[in-house]
Amino acid sequence: MKDKYHELVQFGKNLLNTESLNDGMLYISLNAKSLTGAERCSIFIYDINEDELWTILADESEKIVVPYDLGIVGQTIKIRKPILENDPYDNAHFLSDVDIQTGYYTRNLLTSPIFNSKREIIGVIQLLNKEDGFNQKDMEFLSFFSHYISSFIELSTDN
Repeated sequence: MKDKYHELVQFGKNLLNTESLNDGMLYISLNAKSLTGAERCSIFIYDINEDELWTILADESEKIVVPYDLGIVGQTIKIRKPILENDPYDNAHFLSDVDIQTGYYTRNLLTSPIFNSKREIIGVIQLLNKEDGFNQKDMEFLSFFSHYISSFIELSTDN
């Protein structure tokens, strides 16, 4: 675990040197997946004016747009806490239509809210499909990670 946080410090230094929002999002995604063992990463931005969430990054998928109060990402916003779900198809909040839309089968997932400097939610980071499922340590780490990236996302978007 100590190495994971050392890698995170190096990640933060490198993130500050990214040249564009897209480069930064890709760098965040690569590191989130590498540090947790997830297959995919999505970063949703909460558009309060439109009452929707949309992906600023979704690995190997087109932009995904969902109402802010639907899905597990919507539930993450509602409860303002991370959600770990190792059997998403049994979760009433899970939007299986997104799997159909993207052609990707979600076996397990982990979400964490992203807060701005005023403690308002500006987005959600979501990890998908860790080989043996996500655990409590992954959830604690993603929560820390989402706080770590929040300033970059806040400064890079118009929230």
